[in-house]
Amino acid sequence: MLRNFRHTFTHWAAWTAMGLCATQAGAQNLVEMVELAQGFDAPWRASRAALDAAEHKGAQAKSGLLPTVGAQAGASYTRTEIHPDIPGVQGSAHQQSAALQGTQPLYRPANVITYRQGQRNVELARAQLDGATQDLLVRVSQAYFDVLAAQDTLTTVQAQKRAVQEQLEFAQRNFDIGAATITDTREAHARHDLVDAQEIAATNDLQVKRLALEQLVGRTPLQPQPLAQPVQLPTVLPAHVTPWVEWAEVDQPLVRQARLALDMAELETRKAETGHLPTVDLQASYGVQRNPDGTTTIPIKNRIHQGQVGVTMNVPLFAGFAVQNRVKETLSLEEKSRADLDNARRQSAQAARQAFFGVQSGTGQVKALEAAVASSQSALEANQLGYQVGVRINVDVLNAQSQLYQAQRDLAQARYNVLVGQLKLRQAAGQLQMQDIHSLN
Repeated sequence: MLRNFRHTFTHWAAWTAMGLCATQAGAQNLVEMVELAQGFDAPWRASRAALDAAEHKGAQAKSGLLPTVGAQAGASYTRTEIHPDIPGVQGSAHQQSAALQGTQPLYRPANVITYRQGQRNVELARAQLDGATQDLLVRVSQAYFDVLAAQDTLTTVQAQKRAVQEQLEFAQRNFDIGAATITDTREAHARHDLVDAQEIAATNDLQVKRLALEQLVGRTPLQPQPLAQPVQLPTVLPAHVTPWVEWAEVDQPLVRQARLALDMAELETRKAETGHLPTVDLQASYGVQRNPDGTTTIPIKNRIHQGQVGVTMNVPLFAGFAVQNRVKETLSLEEKSRADLDNARRQSAQAARQAFFGVQSGTGQVKALEAAVASSQSALEANQLGYQVGVRINVDVLNAQSQLYQAQRDLAQARYNVLVGQLKLRQAAGQLQMQDIHSLN
C-alpha cells in the first residue's frame, strides 16, 4: 500500500509538471497582466483622464496673470434731420469703426492665489492617480494569485481523489479475500463521495476566480504562470514596523491628497481676504473710425485714429459683509481639512501596522505549514504501513490523507497571502511601484 501511495504521489507530481509545461507557452506573467489591466481598467483610466483635465485646468488658472486682448469692428448708418437745413451739412452718414483693446493685470492678488490653487489641484490629481495605480497593482495581483490558489486547490483535490480511489480499491480487495470488513470499504466509498463534492466546488471556484481576473484584465482566455519552484518568499525590508508607519504618514496617496486639500483650503482663505484689497490693471486701446459721408461737425470725408493708454484702480469699499463672512467660511473649511489630514495620517499608520504584522504572521504560518506538510506526509506513510500490518484501520489512513492534502492546500494559500500581503504593505506605506511587480514577477 505504501508503494502504491508513493506511485500515486509521483504520478500526480509528474502530471502537474507536464500540465504546467503545456500551458507555460501560452501563459501570462504578472507584469503582462498588469500592463493589460492598465489599458482596460475603468477606474485607472478615469484617474488618468482626471489628471489630464487637472493639468489643463491649471493652465487656465494662469490666464488670470496674462494680458487679454480683444478686437472690435462695426458699421452703422445714421440719419439726422436738421431744421432749418444748413447748406453743406449732411443729414445722413455711414460710419465704419475698428478697435483693438488690451488689459494687463498689474495687481490682482486673488488671481495669483487662483494660479497656485491650480498647481495644487494638478498635484492632487497626480496623487489620486498614484493611489489608483497602486490599487490596480494590488487588485490584479490578488486576482492573479486567487486563480493560482484555486488551481492548486483543484489539483490537490484531484490528487486526493486518486489516492482515495486507490485506498477504496485496496479495501475492496482485502474485503474480497476476507482480510478486512465491509466497514473499510464503506468508509472509503464515503470519503470518495466527499472528495467528489470537493472537486466540483473547487472546479467552480476556479472558474469564478478566472472570470474575475479576465474581467479585470479585459482578455480571455488567461492562464497565469505559476510560482517558480522551489518557492522562495521575498524578505520584508525594513524588518521593523516603525519605518513603514513613518512612510505611511507622509507618502501614502490618501495622506498626500489630504495634505494638498489643506494647502488649497489655506489658499482659499487668503484669496477670500483679498476681497478688501484694490486691483490695478493696465489698459490700452487703439481704434480707427472712418466716416465716408462726413459728420455733422466735419461735413467732409474723414478718418479718425485714436489711441489710449491708462492705469485703472478699483478699490472695494463695502460689499454687505460678504467678504467677512466668506473669510469665516474658509477658516472653518480650513479647520475641517486639517482634521481630515490628521484622520488620514492615523488611518494610514494603522493600516501600515496591520499590513506589516499580517505579513509577519503569514510568514510564520508558511514555515509552520511547511513543517506540517512534512509531518503529515510521514504520518500518512506510517498509517498506511500500520494498516497493512493490522494496527491501523482504514479510517486512520483516510484521515491522514485528508490531513496531508489540507496542509498542502493551506500552505499554497498561505504563500499567496504573504505575497499579496507584501504588496498591500507597500501600498499602505505609499511605496508600491511597478518595479515591485517586476521584482515579484
